[in-house]
Amino acid sequence: MDTKELLKKVRKIEIKTRRLSDHIFSGEYHTSFKGRGMTFSEVRQYQYGDDIRNIDWNVTARYNEAHVKVFEEERELTMMLMVDISGSESFGSKNQFKKDIVTEIAATMAFSATQNNDKIGLILFSDQIELYIPPKKGRSHVLRIIRELIEFEPKSHKTDIAQALKFLSSTQKKKAIVFMISDFMSDDYEQTLKIAAKKHDLTGIRVYDIREQKMPNLGMVPMLDAETGEMQLIDTGSKVVRMNYEKYYHDQLNYFKETFSKSGSGVVNTRVDESYVTKLLGYFKSR
Repeated sequence: MDTKELLKKVRKIEIKTRRLSDHIFSGEYHTSFKGRGMTFSEVRQYQYGDDIRNIDWNVTARYNEAHVKVFEEERELTMMLMVDISGSESFGSKNQFKKDIVTEIAATMAFSATQNNDKIGLILFSDQIELYIPPKKGRSHVLRIIRELIEFEPKSHKTDIAQALKFLSSTQKKKAIVFMISDFMSDDYEQTLKIAAKKHDLTGIRVYDIREQKMPNLGMVPMLDAETGEMQLIDTGSKVVRMNYEKYYHDQLNYFKETFSKSGSGVVNTRVDESYVTKLLGYFKSR
C-alpha cells in the first residue's frame, strides 16, 4: 500500500470512528471506566454519614477527634488495546474482513479514551508480540495506532493469547483499562488471564464471521489454514467432518466465555455483519 492510499484509509477510519466516539462512546466510556482509581487527597474531621472505613486512626489519636481520609477520582487512566493480527483475522465472507472491524473497534475505543484525556497504548500480537506502542496521549498518537492496525504485516500467522497476556502483565505495572480484540481461536490462557485480570480492568471483544460457525456441504474443497499456511483437501460432504468442525468452534467459544467470566473480565461478542456499535453500547450500559 503506497503512502497516499494509506493516508486516505487512515482518514476514512478517523472520520467514521471519531464521529462514533464523539457522539456515542465518550460519555458511556466515561461513565463505565472513570472513578475506578481513587487517590488520597486530604484528611478532615469526621462528619455524620462518613464511611468509618476511611477513618485515619493516626490523626484521630493525635487530635483526640475522629478524622477521615478524603479520596478524589483519578482523572487520567491508561487504555491498552491488545489486537490479534494472526492469519485467522483475514477471514471474511460478507464483503468485510474481521481485520477491518477489529481496526474500527480499536480506533473507536482509542478516540473515546482521547476524549477523556487518557493515554492509549497498543499491543499487536500473533503467537508472539509483533508490535508494542507504549501509552501516550493525543490525536497524532491515535493516528499512528490506526496506521499500524491497517498496514502492519505480522511475522507469524499463529495465535497465542497467553503470550500476549504475559507481555501485558510484565510491561503494564499500573492498572489499565484493557480491550483484547480477537476471534479467540486459541486455548490454554486461563492462568495468564487470571493474573492479568487481578491487576487490570479487562474486556475480551470477540469478532467472528457467520461462516466460521458452520461448515457448508460443498463436497471436496481445497482449504487454506490461515494460521499454518497449509492447503488441505477437505470433504465437506462428510457429516463427521462437519460435526467435528462445529464441535471445535463451540469448544473454543465456550472456553472463551467461561475463562473470561471466571476471571471477572468482561465479554463482548460481535459478528462481522452486525453493528459493533450496538454491542459495545449495550456492554458499557450493563457495567
